[in-house]
Amino acid sequence: MRFTSGLTAVVLAVLALVIVGAAQEPSTVARPGEGVTAPRILREVKPVYTEAAKKERIQGTVAMDVVVKADGNVGDVTVTRSLDTTYGLDAEAVKAVKQWVFDPGKKDGKAVPVLVQIEMSFSLK
Repeated sequence: MRFTSGLTAVVLAVLALVIVGAAQEPSTVARPGEGVTAPRILREVKPVYTEAAKKERIQGTVAMDVVVKADGNVGDVTVTRSLDTTYGLDAEAVKAVKQWVFDPGKKDGKAVPVLVQIEMSFSLK
């Protein structure tokens, strides 16, 4: 009887995992082109130049892959070319872009999540 009960528990656990997995179907993220329009910036927030980075005279560009969600807000952000992890410029670039708002990209007239590449420059003038 224990074997049957244990087997029943395993079958139920596997079924639960299958049901949860189906409910969490990953959404696809498109790229501009081939019927997908690029998102358009509605509100842009400039990054803060940290005092430590200014003192060290760090200048350059942070490149990021940014997912613009179907509601026009920013989702996942990944730094693809770092400028500065020590004095906070990479973090400030991510913090700023997460506040941007877009008219979302569209496919077949429907808003869809779109992956775009954004660069933020830091320059001392």
